[in-house]
Amino acid sequence: MSLRKILVPVLAIVIFLAFWEALVWFKDWPNYKMASPSDLVPAFKQYWHLFLSMGWQTLWRTVVGLLIAIVVGTILGMVMGFSKTMREALYPLLVGFNAIPKATVVPIVALMFVGAHDFNTILIAFMISFFPIAVSISIGLSTLEPEYRDILRALGASKATIFWKIALPKTLPEFFGALKVAVTLAFIGTNLMEIVSPHGRGLGALFDSAKTNSDYPLMFAVLIALAFLGIVLYYVVVVLERIFAGWAEREPT
Repeated sequence: MSLRKILVPVLAIVIFLAFWEALVWFKDWPNYKMASPSDLVPAFKQYWHLFLSMGWQTLWRTVVGLLIAIVVGTILGMVMGFSKTMREALYPLLVGFNAIPKATVVPIVALMFVGAHDFNTILIAFMISFFPIAVSISIGLSTLEPEYRDILRALGASKATIFWKIALPKTLPEFFGALKVAVTLAFIGTNLMEIVSPHGRGLGALFDSAKTNSDYPLMFAVLIALAFLGIVLYYVVVVLERIFAGWAEREPT
């Protein structure tokens, strides 16, 4: 990774924080209305141990939910991609399920599995993130050029060979594009459950506790911590994309 690709996003973040600080100062907003970046530093210093422990709990549940979403989404995508009948049968169900606001599902899941906070949180993270993965793989496989299949079949290639040699490489760019979206969705699902659940733990629960105690700098600090974790996980996906699908990247002309 070149130095430019590191400095540009870092500079963008610095400019954003400076604009945020200047806006709060210019508007003369109190911290209960809009905390500034300088207000967050004391909150991070005072509660650093909570950010470490709660952040870890949020992170591992999100990652587990995302991994399950990858497995289930890949299987569903392959089924729909290779079978037109299954695609026509499953697409309406998936679209309908994805159209339901997950904020309305969270209380139902929390009541169904009272006390099973880890399971509930992972389940919501999975439910909210598997859809783009399934759709991307389905589209990638269903739009596979028939000429490639015909040539390989004429050469005696099996369906498994066609999948590994042609179909899988073709779907990788779409898969990683969907995975970048799924990462942020998984964090949304995790934090929804952490906030709603009476036994919630993690950064979502820390945010809810700060709201209850009217600790507004802590609330904004939690939001920044969530953004940081999301960025880290996003760039993990970017690194994996470069390893497995770097050949598909094109520099803009």
